Amino acid sequence: MTKFLRRAWNKYSKLGKGRKKKQKWRSPKGRDNKMREKRRGYAPVVSIGYKRKKNLRGKIDGKQPVLIYNPKEIESITKNQIIILGKIGKKKKLEIAKKANEKKIKIYNLNINRILKKEQKAKRAKEIKNELK
Repeated sequence: MTKFLRRAWNKYSKLGKGRKKKQKWRSPKGRDNKMREKRRGYAPVVSIGYKRKKNLRGKIDGKQPVLIYNPKEIESITKNQIIILGKIGKKKKLEIAKKANEKKIKIYNLNINRILKKEQKAKRAKEIKNELK
């Protein structure tokens, strides 16, 4: 899949240089714009022919994305679904990560290993602090 990016996005930070969320498509409008003219060697412009196949549309890695807000909802996840975490706090995020790790389910917008390592580190630090008291 081609990622369509605005012209000159790599020149200015306000257009998305080093800021993924700001990298949004805007159609090239200028009179002498080479991108608008679809010249060779310039970034692709949104047009007919770039659409995904019907069976792949709206899927991530060939799996259907499912929004999850609490740990109970993991039980209803099947093999051909992928988890996307909703707007939740740290405690629930940890619980969901542990359950997903047990069930070997992938969470799209969370690095399970990193969050579990952080938790273990925090537990060790807490134990050491309690021992010193």
